[in-house]
Amino acid sequence: MAMIGQPAPQWTAPAVVEGGNFKDLNLSDYKGKWVVMFFYPLDFTFVCPTEITQFRDSLPKFKELGASVLGVSVDSVHSHKRWIKDDLGELGYPLIGDITKRISRDYGVLMENAGIATRGTFIIDPEQNVQYAGIHNLNVGRDAAEILRVLTGLQSGELCGAGWKPGSKFVGK
Repeated sequence: MAMIGQPAPQWTAPAVVEGGNFKDLNLSDYKGKWVVMFFYPLDFTFVCPTEITQFRDSLPKFKELGASVLGVSVDSVHSHKRWIKDDLGELGYPLIGDITKRISRDYGVLMENAGIATRGTFIIDPEQNVQYAGIHNLNVGRDAAEILRVLTGLQSGELCGAGWKPGSKFVGK
């Protein structure tokens, strides 16, 4: 299970990357960069495309912060490719196929009884330690703006109070 301040579980898995191509990726490919890795239940569902496209629309902001975005579900890369082609459009970030469910299990987001991942989000620092973990119910989508806020706060190295926004004062300053 991925724990705050601990090394992120390492993985190697196939992904759909730009242009609909398949590529094997490793978490270690991203060493030295911030990584926002989010898990979602399944392709071709109702809430998931709202999150996936919101991450796509927010991708320039993540890139400004030096962060790579990675989406993960228990679907195959073939399912991902078809969904991107038929419904989502080009994303600009990889969708990882976790058909073995190992990555989902290692990060503690696999719902064993259902065989799918719940909505988990992890921010991994350049040294590949987990600095943020958020896991919640299948019915409620994430907000990429909140993930950007947390990433910015983590990168600041400062104390960020509740409701802190980039540009606001830090606690004790």
